[in-house]
Amino acid sequence: MRVAFQMDPIGSVDINADSTFRLAEEAQSRGAELFYYTPDRLAFDEGRVTARGWPLTVRREIGNHFTLGDEQTVDLADMDVVWLRQDPPFDMSYITTTHILQMIEGKTLVVNDPVWVRNHPEKLLVLSFPDLTPPTTIARDLDTLKAFRARHSDIILKPLYGNGGAGVFRLTPDDRNLNALHELFSAINREPLVAQKFVPDVSNGDKRIILVDGEPVGAINRLPPAGEIRSNLHVGGHAEKIGLTARDIEICDRIGPLLREKGQVFVGIDVIGDFLTEINLTSPTGIQELERFDGINVASAIWDAIDRRLG
Repeated sequence: MRVAFQMDPIGSVDINADSTFRLAEEAQSRGAELFYYTPDRLAFDEGRVTARGWPLTVRREIGNHFTLGDEQTVDLADMDVVWLRQDPPFDMSYITTTHILQMIEGKTLVVNDPVWVRNHPEKLLVLSFPDLTPPTTIARDLDTLKAFRARHSDIILKPLYGNGGAGVFRLTPDDRNLNALHELFSAINREPLVAQKFVPDVSNGDKRIILVDGEPVGAINRLPPAGEIRSNLHVGGHAEKIGLTARDIEICDRIGPLLREKGQVFVGIDVIGDFLTEINLTSPTGIQELERFDGINVASAIWDAIDRRLG
């Protein structure tokens, strides 16, 4: 099998936490030939979808975790699998890569399916399941955001296409910063904001559930540091072992068939208390933490699912 990884620079990944590294490691252990390139090296070139990158070998050695072969340009239609694994922001650059990768549909399996990664970004796909989510509005209009705040008093405000907990604010009933935050975000981009009713259960953790081809394989609980509402590992949260509740299973049963149908092989959903808050398709994480806590080979389950899709 020939496998290409479209990802952020491999030299800076944390080999004990990065899910892409773990996927590459598992593929290599199965005998796959690996190829690595960054998104800026993807091209549509006179009818071909090409990438300029390097043959890749990975190893679990801190500071010496990869070796690159000679730089070359490959036709991605000659690959068996291409992984779409660069981190957000989910901007026009990201969206353009999904359009280009869509052009090798039927020749190469792109994971996750770029059409539905583009059409279902994480904070929008959850809107299809309003009974599973906290009260939510997505708007750029300040009056609409104010009205939502008036209805729910204690809210979370965050950028629509943000990631890693960046730009997430809690506005308590006595907080007067909504106008200022709206001005700040409006000066940065033209995108709407997400306002969501605050869920107090976040103090008990933000659960990341990993689904493989629509089926849950396990979860980790991400706890916020003292004085924080954000539990993302990028901002100081820490992970702990946790099981799946009946509510978690109910949520997965509802969304799993859609994920499977739309080619979303590796998905991480976020659950706070009884509420689904995000469905992460673009570059989900959590494989290595779950493997350490539960002693299961999540990366192997993902590659098994890909093998089934390849027939």
